[in-house]
Amino acid sequence: MQDEGDRVTGPHPAVAACRVAVRDALGDLELGTRVWVACSGGPDSLALAAAVAFAARKQGLFAGAIIVDHGLQPDSAVVAERAAREVRRAGIDTVRIERVTVGRAGGMEAAAREARYAALEARVVAEGGLDPLLLTGHTMDDQAETVLLALARGSGARALAGIPARRGRIVRPFLTIRRKDTLAACQALDLDPWHDPSNAVDDGPRRSALRTRVMPSLVEVLGPGVVSGLARSAALLQADADELDRQARSAMAVPVASSPVGTAATGDAEEWRCDMLAALPDAIRTRMLKMLAENRGAGPMTATHVAALDSLVMQWKGQGAISLPGGYEARREYGRLVISHPGHKERPA
Repeated sequence: MQDEGDRVTGPHPAVAACRVAVRDALGDLELGTRVWVACSGGPDSLALAAAVAFAARKQGLFAGAIIVDHGLQPDSAVVAERAAREVRRAGIDTVRIERVTVGRAGGMEAAAREARYAALEARVVAEGGLDPLLLTGHTMDDQAETVLLALARGSGARALAGIPARRGRIVRPFLTIRRKDTLAACQALDLDPWHDPSNAVDDGPRRSALRTRVMPSLVEVLGPGVVSGLARSAALLQADADELDRQARSAMAVPVASSPVGTAATGDAEEWRCDMLAALPDAIRTRMLKMLAENRGAGPMTATHVAALDSLVMQWKGQGAISLPGGYEARREYGRLVISHPGHKERPA
């Protein structure tokens, strides 16, 4: 698609902002690197597709788009085909549509997200290439909404840090871009984004109610800077959470003989000295307990599970074993925290 504004007066400011965000996120990739856009056909992902198409031409990259049809609405296949058409108009010719079956575990939103990311990852892997990337269209507004949801749940610093700009192969260039700018970019490029009707109904997903009712009220009361302020808080907490996680991993990585924690593995059980765990700062110890359990196979761990583990270390009064996800259990024996799976036959060390 040819942009008349590019030839005469330069791109629209929103278009330019989207392109700069993508350019900065991609950095200096090798020639021919595969860059995939996860596209729903909405304004955020469609503006992202257009910006990626532009960057790919400039940097010699391979650009593709993946559209996931969740099958949750009667016309979902039509919506997916429409999204594919608009992505091609945005400048990306290689488009893959993945149809998935959404389960019920964890609620509809969580199940749809899990099915979507599984399909996206599977397609990226199937297409191959050297270190391919998957880009999503999450914006600064999405970041602010995520922080508010985490606050309402009483979550810790990691959840309050919001959506990471990069995790593994997933890159989110638009966390510095407002949603209104992606809409403006689509309008400037004559693209026709799809607007999810579930975002406009009173009984829609919780995030939709937050987006359409809560955030406008916050902006009205606290001013237009509330969105960028929440996103800035998330970025600061991200750095703090990363450093605390690094310290927790370092404590686990120290050799057993000199470890301040002290470990002893016996078959399928792993033991950790409670007095040494108790000596660690709270922020390090709780992260370490979560990592220990998840490394054993128990997970995903919630704040409730971690608090129960911590009580075995810090507030032990003879209580018995506690249950962990995946059929695992944790108990305290002879001053040590033991994490094991009762169904696994233990072997001599």
